[in-house]
Formats: sequence, C-alpha cells, structure tokens
Amino acid sequence: MAGARSTLPKFQPPALATLVDEPPRDSGWLHEIKYDGYRIQAAIAGNRVRLYTRSGKDWSDRFAGIAEALTGFSGCSASIDGEVVSLDAQGRSDFGALQQAIRNGGPMVYYAFDLLSLDGRSLLGSPLVERKRRLRALLEKAPHAIRYSDHVKGRSAAMYAKACSLKLEGIVSKRAEASYRSGRHREWLKVKCSNREEVVIGGWRRSSRKGRAFASLLAGTFGDGGFVYRGRIGTGYSEEDQREIAARLEPLTRKTSPFGETPDEARRGAQWVTPRLVAEVSYTERTAAGIMRHPVFLGLREDKPAGEVSAKPQPVGSATRPRLSHADKMLFPEAGLTKQALADYLAEMADAMLPHIRGRPVSLLRCTGGRDGECFFQRHHAQGMPPGIHAVDLTEKSQKRASYLCIDGADGLAAAAQIAAIELHIWGSRVDDVEHPDRLVFDLDPDTSVSFDEVCEAAREVRNLLDSMRLAAFPLLTGGKGIHVVAPLLPERPWPEVKAFARGLAHALAQARPERYVAKATKQARSGRIFIDWLRNQRGATAIAPFSPRARPGAPVAVPVRWSELARIESAGDYTMRTVPRRVGALKTDPWEGYPNAAGGIPEKAFKLLTDDA
Repeated sequence: MAGARSTLPKFQPPALATLVDEPPRDSGWLHEIKYDGYRIQAAIAGNRVRLYTRSGKDWSDRFAGIAEALTGFSGCSASIDGEVVSLDAQGRSDFGALQQAIRNGGPMVYYAFDLLSLDGRSLLGSPLVERKRRLRALLEKAPHAIRYSDHVKGRSAAMYAKACSLKLEGIVSKRAEASYRSGRHREWLKVKCSNREEVVIGGWRRSSRKGRAFASLLAGTFGDGGFVYRGRIGTGYSEEDQREIAARLEPLTRKTSPFGETPDEARRGAQWVTPRLVAEVSYTERTAAGIMRHPVFLGLREDKPAGEVSAKPQPVGSATRPRLSHADKMLFPEAGLTKQALADYLAEMADAMLPHIRGRPVSLLRCTGGRDGECFFQRHHAQGMPPGIHAVDLTEKSQKRASYLCIDGADGLAAAAQIAAIELHIWGSRVDDVEHPDRLVFDLDPDTSVSFDEVCEAAREVRNLLDSMRLAAFPLLTGGKGIHVVAPLLPERPWPEVKAFARGLAHALAQARPERYVAKATKQARSGRIFIDWLRNQRGATAIAPFSPRARPGAPVAVPVRWSELARIESAGDYTMRTVPRRVGALKTDPWEGYPNAAGGIPEKAFKLLTDDA
C-alpha cells in the first residue's frame, strides 16, 4: 500500500461530453454545473503533483497555486478529474478572468468532479456515483481552493433552467451507473445556455482606430472541406488581449488565404496567418452556411491543438433531403401550393420547428389527396414509413405496447412531406418521461360570433391567472380560429394530476365569467362564448406543433407570437406557409424567448384549490 501511495498516477485520456439541445429527463442521470475554465487532470502522490491538460500537457507550473493546494492533505495517491476556474463576484466561473489570473496572477479554484484512481487502484470501472462518493470523502479536509463539484440527481430541466437564469455556461449530465470511458460518447452530455465554440484564427483586419492592433479576427474551423471560414470576431477584446494576440500572430504571417473558399467580406483589408491559434467565442446563432452571427471573443485556448477544432454539427435544417415523389401534387389548390412547397417549407423551418417536436410522440394529419380531399390522423408507426419518422414504443391504457411516431431531425420533416403530412401534433410529454407532462395547453376555441379581439383578451386573462401561480405562459396562434396559451412545466406531476388542474382552472374561469367562457365541449353550450379546451392536458392527447401548417384554405400556420403582438394581429390564421419564413428571418429575437428555461411547477396550494371538486 505504501508503494502505491508513493507512485504518481499516469495520465488518463479524459471522458468528453457530447453536446445536445436538452438534458436527459429520466432519473438515471446526475447533473453538474458546466464550468468555464481549463479541464485539468490532477495526479497526486503525497507531496508530488502533476496537472495535465485534456491533451496530456503538463501545466503544473502554470497552475502552481492549485498544485500546491493539492499536496499533502490526503496522504494518498489519486488521479482526479476536474476544472481550474476563476470566479467572478457572483461566484460564477469566468474564462476571461481565468486568463487574466494566468497572465497576471490571481486566485483560482479547482473543482473536482471525478476520481479515476485511489492508492494505485483504478476506479475506471466503478459506477460514477461510487467514484463521486469516494471523491467527496477524499476532499473533506482539502484547502478552500480545492472544491468538490456536487450534483443533482434527476430534475434536469429545473437545474438547467436555474443554471441559465444565473448566467452559468450550462450543465453536464452523466449516467449515474456508468464507468469512466475516455473519449467523446453519450454517457456524458452537455447542454449550454448560450452558443459557444472554439475557432482557429486564419487572419485579421487592420483597424483605423489608434491604439487597436486589429479591427477583427477572421475565424475558421477544420473539416472535410479543409479550413472553412466561420466569420469575423470584432468584439470582446481588452487592449491587453489585442497586444498579446497581435504578438502571437506576427510569426504566423503568410501571403495567401488559409481558407478553402474566402468570401469577399473576409478578403477586404485582410492580413493572413497560418491557422494555429485557437480562440473561444460566443455567438447568437449560425447561418445555414455555418457563419457565426455577432461573435464575441472570450479568450485564447492553449489546451487544444488547432487541428482538432472542427465546427459543431450544422443546424438540423441544413440536412440533405431525400428525393420527393409526386412533387407537383397540389395540396393547397386555392393557394397554389404543392407537395414540393410543403417540403421546402418544412426544410426552411426545421431549425424553428424541431426544438418543439424533437423527443415527443407526434400524430400526423395526412392529406394524400390534398387538404380538400380525404385526410386522416396517424399516430402509430406502420411498416413502410419513410426513414426519419421512427418508432417509439409506449404502453397504452390497455397495458399493451404500441409503436408511436417520433420525429427528431430534418430528415423526419422531409419524410412527413413525402407522405403528405400537412399537420404535426405533439404530445405534452417526452418519450424519455412520458408519464410526466412538461407543458400545459389551454386552447381558446371561440364560437363563430366571437371576435378575435375577444379571444386575445381571453388569452391575456388566462396568462394573468397562470402568472399569479408563477407559471410563465406563451401565446400560439393556432392557424385556425383561436389561440393556445402554453405554459412550460417541470415534469413533476403525473398526467392525472395535470389534467385535474387544467380542468379545475378552466371550470373556475367559466364559473367566474359565464358570459365569456364555457368549459364544456358541447356546441350548444358554446354559443356566443369561448370554449376553454383543457382536454389536451391528458395522456395521449395532442396539440398543434408550433410552425406546423394547417390543412385549411390558404395554408395558414400555427405561429408563436409575443403578447405585445396580439394587439395588431387580425386573426389566428394571419400567417401562412408563404409568409412565416419571411417573418422568422426578419425577427431579431425569438417571440418565445426564454421558453426553454421558464418551466415551473404547479403550486400545491393552487392545485388543491382547483382540484377539490374534481
């Protein structure tokens, strides 16, 4: 044992997380804060310490304070996986602050989140929960600069929402029972609160302002097409940053562009360099061509070779589409829109649609003879369905298993067009936690005598009621007559409870305002009033997906809007397949901005009040 404690552990290539859009919802995952620093593996043997970067470089001298803090307190040998960070005044890790601390000296913290070996015994095959239990015990007497990275089990949506509200980088989700496996895989997943990426500098543009070393940096990534241009980075630099970057670019100067294809916007006034310097940037979004919009410099990265910097996967909407059969089939005769037009619309709108559809069972309204022909709903997967629409097995009320439909990518939307699926309707829960809904929907369905202004007023009244319960609400024009008021939920309560709550709220409104609302589905009772359809909040029920076309004259679309927009909208069918892409392209911000992080729980007091008579 003494020999094992004196032996310095060898470097272990690190486990790497796969970037995903949403954290997993089931209870078999642990969720940790994603830190904004340098990934560092600490090899300890008594008073000897080595600190390795993710590529195995020895950075013990660079983080000498952390190395010193790790010596001696445990009296053992250990290999620890973690991240070196600098914290801002709010206790958040800040990559820019860490660079300043490295450059000028300053406080740093090492957050340890995994234990790979202890006293010569490998723990790589042990479950994560066991490795973390041992790590917590090991760090009980550690100095303040060495901290255990705690976790939450389950409740991923709530943790992700909290992390984003605190302006953290995101969260990392790890399978609780998984062993430690080097390389990138799906046992570790990361979800970011903002778009961040590593890029390689391929050039710079001169600045006309005195004291600035350059106006912007020209960034790229490596891929199958060689070195690909990704945009100009013009903000985020301090004067010290500029001086350091300029000095490091000087010996890399070259006469020709390193980019495979160089757009005119990059050529004007460009000074080219060999692409070796790696930077981290944040940005608002990427275009279909992969160009970053509004990139901001965060810092240089020296822990990753330039050749390993490739672009994140292109937006799902840019996927190659399969050949469409009977493309000239007329689906909307009065609007002159064909099956090809539907396919083009779904491809163009994939980036907007998929966050609402992905991971949920869907039902499709198929109109193989066009919208004025025979249409039918399909919710079960059947033999012969085109690739992209895949099956998910769920238990039905009869306790039998059945295959439902699910669409997770642009290829699935292309497949929907191929089978003339004009409308896409989604469940209120996800396939990984199908018994716990994560959205509440009230469909305000007016009688023909009710004006749209009255429907808008009713939607605001429902929003105010939900707001009083601290539930955020978002309006969706249905493309028909009414408005859906959608409230994102934490997936905590089972379907029967959410259904009872929705019913109670609808009946409470109908009792308080009987001249305006009715909570019963009968047409006779609905005369002159608005039916508050709460029945969509039950297992197996669906609601129209945001951005889905409707099988109605003129090809209207279900469109997310801002509350402030309702005052100038004339009907729930104002937007069509022809106009929605232009609207989305012109918007500077998402009308449902904040929706992914707005999920709340139904308060117990409100639940009891509204369900006592259920």
